[in-house]
Amino acid sequence: MTAVTTSVPALARRPKPRRNVVAHVFLGVLVLYFLVPIWWLFVASTKDTEGLFAGSSGAMWFDKNFNLVANLQDLFTYNGGEYLRWLGNSLLYAVSGGLGATAISVLAGYGFAKYRFPGRNLTFSLLLGAVMVPMTALVIPTFILLSNLKLTDTVWAVILPSLLSPFGVYLMRVYTAEAVPDELLDAARVDGAGELRTFFQVALPLLRPALVTVLLLSIVGTWNNYFLPLAMLSTEKLYPITVGIGLWEQLASSNNGGGHSLWSLIIVGSFVSIIPLVVAFLTLQKYWQGGLSLGSLK
Repeated sequence: MTAVTTSVPALARRPKPRRNVVAHVFLGVLVLYFLVPIWWLFVASTKDTEGLFAGSSGAMWFDKNFNLVANLQDLFTYNGGEYLRWLGNSLLYAVSGGLGATAISVLAGYGFAKYRFPGRNLTFSLLLGAVMVPMTALVIPTFILLSNLKLTDTVWAVILPSLLSPFGVYLMRVYTAEAVPDELLDAARVDGAGELRTFFQVALPLLRPALVTVLLLSIVGTWNNYFLPLAMLSTEKLYPITVGIGLWEQLASSNNGGGHSLWSLIIVGSFVSIIPLVVAFLTLQKYWQGGLSLGSLK
């Protein structure tokens, strides 16, 4: 019987690939670039007025007095709690606009990807052209349109324009074409499922990663929108956070606007305004991971 000689596998003898140090350093610099402003905002939110403008600890570190709780109390009670009202308005505009824009984008993207109808390519080309147009360039025509409809200075003046997302439609069309096979839809139709049942029970579960992506992009875009509500709204009670903080900044910059104390509220209010977006991204990131896994199996 011939003896079997054991040898080290070829894979074990191969040298381990060296890590790309340059790429890791570049990514580290990007992380610092994005985290440093947030860190400064958090540190500044913990300081009182004296520590914010004349503190000895520096701009990037905490002062001897940790004043975050008192600053939050002042923020939520200032001028009858108008910041909480603005926060509620931002939630209303972002959630309603985000859900509406996502629903329209999913239906339109699915229709463009899976149905053939006259003018389909021309309509989609016009849609791609709309993606190129900055949203700020449409604010004034939108204001004139809603003014003729008597909808300015109402919540609808912010919600209705937020329902349109050309990029969301484009993204859903591209993702639907790749993630939903035509054979799967034909099999559902052969089994007797109608178009609505086929969409909701067969196609929609496969579109969940792209759906969440469009939802988050729409919510973030509406939440951070400044020019549209500034042009549409004239009543302070209807302001979102972006316009409300801008109003505080104008008051603080004026001679009789509250001085340093109002700047403290602006900083704390800016810090609080980013917390809902961070929570939304951290909560829904698992759906993006599911989308990446889906793409790796194709």
